[in-house]
This record gives sequence, C-alpha cells and structure tokens, in this order.
Amino acid sequence: MQITFSPKAIHMRHFSSVSQGFVSIFVMCLLISCNNQDEQLRELKLSLAAEIDSSLQYELLDPWYPKAVDEVYGGFFSSFTHDFTIGENQDKMIVTQARHVWVNSKAAEKYPDSSYFESGAEQGFQFLQNKMWDEQYGGFYTMVDREGNVPVGNSIQKTSYGNAFAIYGLAAYYNLTGDEAALDLAKETFRWLEENSHDPEYLGYFQHLERDGTPIPRPENAPSTSDIGYKDQNSSIHLLEAFSELYQVWPDELVRERLEEMLYLIRDTIRDERGFLVLFFQPDWTPVSFQDSSREVIMRHRFLDHVSFGHDVETAFLMMEASHILGLENDTTTLQAAKGMVDHALNYGWDKINGGLYDEGYYLEEDEGLTIIANTKNWWAQAEALNSLLLMTQHFPEDEMNYFAKFQKQWDYVKRYLIDHENGGWYEQGIDKQAEYKTRPKGHIWKGTYHNYRGMANSVQMLREGKIVEI
Repeated sequence: MQITFSPKAIHMRHFSSVSQGFVSIFVMCLLISCNNQDEQLRELKLSLAAEIDSSLQYELLDPWYPKAVDEVYGGFFSSFTHDFTIGENQDKMIVTQARHVWVNSKAAEKYPDSSYFESGAEQGFQFLQNKMWDEQYGGFYTMVDREGNVPVGNSIQKTSYGNAFAIYGLAAYYNLTGDEAALDLAKETFRWLEENSHDPEYLGYFQHLERDGTPIPRPENAPSTSDIGYKDQNSSIHLLEAFSELYQVWPDELVRERLEEMLYLIRDTIRDERGFLVLFFQPDWTPVSFQDSSREVIMRHRFLDHVSFGHDVETAFLMMEASHILGLENDTTTLQAAKGMVDHALNYGWDKINGGLYDEGYYLEEDEGLTIIANTKNWWAQAEALNSLLLMTQHFPEDEMNYFAKFQKQWDYVKRYLIDHENGGWYEQGIDKQAEYKTRPKGHIWKGTYHNYRGMANSVQMLREGKIVEI
C-alpha cells in the first residue's frame, strides 16, 4: 500500500512538529522558572532563619542569661527594668521559674557551646526541688519569696496550671541531662495532679486547689467577675503541653491516656466550632458566657468571656504537637481544627496594615461578625503566631504563599514593634499601639522568655528543615 501525504497534511505535520518544539521550549522555560523560584524561596527561608536565629541568640537569650540566674538564693530573677537592670520585687512564681528551666534546657541543646544554659537549668531545677515543692502535702507552691520562703498563713493555694509548668520544665531538664531526680519529681507531680486535680466524672482538671490538693468549689457569694471554681482553657492547654513533654521521656500508659483526654477535650469541647477557644466553664463543661447580656456587662466580664486570638494560634500548635507525639496517623480532624483556629485568628484578629494579632474580640449580637474589643498586641501572642503561621505553611502547601506572606509580615511586625534593638528583649506590648511600653519592665512573674524562645526556635527549625510536627 502506498501512502501519500497531501500538501495540507505535510503542512500540518510540520506545524505540529514546530508546535511541539515550542511547547517543549515553553515547558523547559517554565521548569527553569519554577526551579529558580523554588531556589529563591529556599534561599529566602534560609536568610530568614539566620536572621531570626541571630535575634534569638543576641536579642533575647543574651540579655536574659546568665543575668537572670540568682546566684545567691537559686532560681531565676523575676523582675527586670526596661534596660535589664534587676528590679526590686523578686518574688518567684512556679510558672516563671519552671519556664526558665525549660528554656535553659532547650537552649543548652540548641547552643551546646554556651555552657551557662545547662548550669542555669540545673540550679533552676534545684530551686524547684528544694524550695517550691511542698514536702508536707505534695505539689508545687504557686509563689515564694526570693529566698524560697513560703507565705505565712492559711491562704496558700495551688493550681493545676502552675504544676503543669513544673512538669514541663522538669521533663525538658531530664531530657537534657538524664537526671533521674528530675524525672522522679515530674512523675510525682503528675500523680499528685491525678490524685487531686483530675475530674474522673467530667474529665479534665480543676484549676484552683487548696494546699492539700482539694479542689476549691465556686462559693455562692463569689463575685461574678471571679474565676474561682471554674475550669478553664488556659490550664487545659498547658496541661496538654506538659503531658506532651512528659510522655516523650516517660511513655507511661496513664500519661498517654491523659494526653489523649486533654487533646480531645480541647479540640472537641473547649474549641468553639467557629474556630476559637471558650475561656471558662462550669465543672461539667458548660461554657461561662455573657453573650445574652448588655454590652456593659459583657465588657465588665471580658476576663471570663472573649476571643483570645493568641491562645487560639498557640493551641493550634499544641494540639498538632500532641497528636504527633501520640502517633495518631492521618489525624486530619486535629489538623483541620488547628487550621480553622489559625484561619479564624487571621480573618478576625489580624492587623492587615501593620501585622500582628489583636488581644481580644467578641461576637456582640448588635454587631455583624466579630468586634475587636482590645486592639492592643501582647508579646506572647505575636511569638506564638510566628510558630503557627509557619506550621500552616508546612502543612498546607496549596496555601503556602498566603501563610508564608503573613509569617513574613508577622516577623517584620516583631522586629519593628516588639524587639528592643537597643537594650535587648521584647516589649510587653506592641509599641505601634502602646508606645509607653518602651520604658516598662522587660521581665516580671508573668513575662519571661518561654513564648519568644519557642516561637523563634521552632521557626528557625522549620525554615531550615521543614516540618517539625507530622500528622
């Protein structure tokens, strides 16, 4: 059979060949362009990692340590002025002291050439063990004076929140050193909470405890603005965090059970389906809400009932971390819940002009959508936002540029409005909203280095290595 080609067929064949050539060249150029873009993005991430790591070392850790170590009485100084002069009030709270132990333990692993981190963590552990643990009733005191003396009187109370941070710091210190005494104390603290604070009926933990561990019920005459007797999201998320740290060094079955319990409780009960955490609850997990009250009543009770964007982005990370540590494969429920919390914060609590998360919002009935009721920007929420924004970048590549762009904007906000490039440390509030914080204390019992360190250290690791939490 003879096959013939018409001039048209020959022309079309030639055109097809040429077209394929053009397509091949186009695809090649596109691939080169994509490869160049990928390389540029990788270089940008490495550049950001170096910048953040430098700030972490020289603008956060160096001003604090070893200056914060109390060489006379042990533990860490609580109070610093704006220029890092040691302040007057040096009472020591379990939360701050344990957080310093955690930071020094983690920094000793990250920067092994700086020997004072491990020695700081060690003397911090000794202070917890010898001065803040209640030898008579167990559990950690909430507050002691600089020397480690416990307040005199019958008003000594303890919290699950404070004891959670003790576990958190002790577990990190044990992971660093292998000191069995630290692990033993962490175990004892967990068992003390299990015996006294854990609610076997409704699950979760009671926050307010007498010295002997007895949960404090809500008095009938308690002021409506008081949180006494309520369960709460804040102690719950930090118990989750503490059990995550503890389970990694002590894979006990009961610890695992409580870690799972707290993860599901936070994700499925404390988290509102709209994407934020309810703050306070009755013991049976009925939300404390003033939604149906007047605006004046709502504002008077804002401590108990508002949207806290900082806690939401922080908890997104803590839930994903817990799921990862538990080894829950393909846990899309937790992943989507975490994404929803970050997205809600970005949609309603994000300053689209300067960056940064606002402090408080509320769903007021007379307003459409969520209303910002406190447009200030505290330091710890901004640090947690760095962490969670980059985590979302890693887990949702289809939205990578959206999250990554906001991460870059957030870091720019931190550099411009929170980091004191002259004296070191971070201001307590963003000075775009509250310039007076330039001369406010850099440290007190509620402000140390824990949020900043975690947000920055995790960001550096993700920028350099990729995901730190797999689900």
